[in-house]
Amino acid sequence: MARTHEVLNQTPPLVGHDTAANPALLEGVEREGAGWALEEIHELGRLAGSAEAQEWGRLAERVPPRLHTHDRYGHRIDEVEYVPAYHRLMETAVRHGLHAAPWADDRPGAHVARAAKFMVWSVDAGHGCPVSMTYAVVPALRANAELAAAYEPLLTRCEYDFGLRAPLTKRGLIAGMSMTEKQGGSDVRANTTTATPLSDGGYALTGHKWFTSAPMSDMFLTLAQAPGGLSCFLVPRVLPDGQRNAMQLMRLKDKLGNRSNASSEIEYDDAVGWLVGEEGRGVRTIIEMVNMTRLDCVIGSSMGMRTALVAAAHHARHRSAFGKPLIEQPLMRNVLADLTVESEAATTAMLRLAGANDRAIRGDEREAGVRRLALAATKYYVCKRGPVHAAEALECLGGNGYIEDFDLARVYRELPLLSIWEGSGNVAALDTLRAIAREPWTLDAFFEEVETASGTDRRFDDALSRLKKEFASLDDIELRARRIVEQVALVFQASLLLRHGPAAVAAAFCATRLSRDWGGAFGTLPPGLALGPILERAAVEVG
Repeated sequence: MARTHEVLNQTPPLVGHDTAANPALLEGVEREGAGWALEEIHELGRLAGSAEAQEWGRLAERVPPRLHTHDRYGHRIDEVEYVPAYHRLMETAVRHGLHAAPWADDRPGAHVARAAKFMVWSVDAGHGCPVSMTYAVVPALRANAELAAAYEPLLTRCEYDFGLRAPLTKRGLIAGMSMTEKQGGSDVRANTTTATPLSDGGYALTGHKWFTSAPMSDMFLTLAQAPGGLSCFLVPRVLPDGQRNAMQLMRLKDKLGNRSNASSEIEYDDAVGWLVGEEGRGVRTIIEMVNMTRLDCVIGSSMGMRTALVAAAHHARHRSAFGKPLIEQPLMRNVLADLTVESEAATTAMLRLAGANDRAIRGDEREAGVRRLALAATKYYVCKRGPVHAAEALECLGGNGYIEDFDLARVYRELPLLSIWEGSGNVAALDTLRAIAREPWTLDAFFEEVETASGTDRRFDDALSRLKKEFASLDDIELRARRIVEQVALVFQASLLLRHGPAAVAAAFCATRLSRDWGGAFGTLPPGLALGPILERAAVEVG
């Protein structure tokens, strides 16, 4: 009998590795003042690289949440059912402080440590949504000192306590956001949900929300039109007396990716909420929250790039074609080196922004300026590069990359969301220009930051000069917004790589992203670059 089913020349499973074994990540953590967290970062990285945790991620995504509007007797319950693997993911994330824990941690670098842990916990993107929202809610909630005093200790506690009960009776809380509506999307000022004052100081909210992710969260920050204008409210799923709030889950969204996360449409029917901040200042109240979630978009894109890169490099080291391993084929080496450069640039920028965020929270105005401008630009650019990067990494696996069993298809589906969430490309680009127009000092802070790399590379100096010329005229500036903001992001990344990155990575970045000696597609790095040291940074030990 012919032996037709021998399995030959297939890549071994990518399990038993440490997802924190990422030089750009570890160097950035040290540089941004969170070296004290490295042991826990590696602990979480080893768990993320285990077969068990990766199976949790696959199950949570393959068996998506289910909405139950009524119980067997016909009572309205509005509950979402998740598979046990989802709860294991959430429990792990909260136990390691990926949610709001840094807000209760006085150590410098606490928010950097959290960003690094969030990146290495790469087994599933969907459950990261409620984790991220819980992190972002805290600074907005502080606009109401009484509510913050009651809820913040439970939001920051590292205990995951699932189930619909009165929030202040639980061991820990998860928060969500309920902002957008079908007629407005990013234009939240077009919201029509109303908030009517009640005699006890609360408000009754009535309206329809188009996207409310993680609807089983304990509480939501919600925008609604109060008598004084668009305002922000805290709306719990369960009221203090144990009664369920008047919120109905209309349906769950059938999404391209992010399937382990239940995104829903919610109907408020005189739901009770409490004002956060002042009436009419809802957008200003949530602006700090947006800074946090935009940073998480950059973290998520950096995570996806690194995950895709490691999978592609692992495949190339173990798969042979035309008589030798793929990793030894010149063109594949070029592709993988180029993917590495993109990943390293994104990760280095992300950690610099996490450091700026940490210091801005502690009162550093200059760092707040760097964060305000560079974060909006980096969110625009890095989140747009993510899907392109994943597509190229997927192609490195050939047909296997297109098959769900090999996981890169899931990474590819996830990454477009991060470019849409918290403002799609046009919104992020225009917000960068808005920051410059309203707070010109942020542009000064940005140039002060990047000019520290002046004189290290002629291509960088030329790019910086071109960027400054873009701001010399305001004619057609909105039409030029994407071009300008892309240049801001690239100059920011290049300055960081020139100051802190390996010489080979910085040289490749400047030779391509800045001088345009680059074909545009990945794998078009010019001859003469040192690819070996670049490729070494994409290697992981398995087993």
